[in-house]
Amino acid sequence: MTDAPAAEAANPESSRGCVRTQLDRARFRAALSRFPTGVSIVTFDGPEQRHGMTANSFTAVSIDPPLVLVCVARNATTHDLMRDRPFTVNILGAEEERLALHFAGRPSVKPEWIEDPVAPRLAGCLAWFACAPWAAYDGGDHTLYVGKVMGFDYRGGDALGFVNSRFTVISEASLGVEFLL
Repeated sequence: MTDAPAAEAANPESSRGCVRTQLDRARFRAALSRFPTGVSIVTFDGPEQRHGMTANSFTAVSIDPPLVLVCVARNATTHDLMRDRPFTVNILGAEEERLALHFAGRPSVKPEWIEDPVAPRLAGCLAWFACAPWAAYDGGDHTLYVGKVMGFDYRGGDALGFVNSRFTVISEASLGVEFLL
């Protein structure tokens, strides 16, 4: 049996371990893009204005208490503004690709806002989770923001997905867990 750390130290060109070069980073990102995700927009009120950013790094953390997590790149303009602020995760429907692009830096639509007692949200989304700040964790070049869900809702419809660096449609299942409860 080989001691992996010792073998890696002896062979710095090993494919195991850290992402070492720009090419490695590009290949790592390409490998990650093979995992299909949903598309969301994180919205919040900053000290001077309202903000939103497109994100596909979103996941549920806990049912009790209800917690969700979003990953925000440290170089994002919204990164520092979001710290310790309530936020809403807006899950996009398949028809909302232009809204995703708008909040990814390619403005093309005027978002319709809904005032929420926790944090602003977007009208018409497939689902939304209004969150109070719970915790923030170091995630390398990202920060992992965990929010306690204070309110949520959803509607029927297909979801906007993202895989292989392209948008796609994730069809609504005919029966979801809500029909089993």
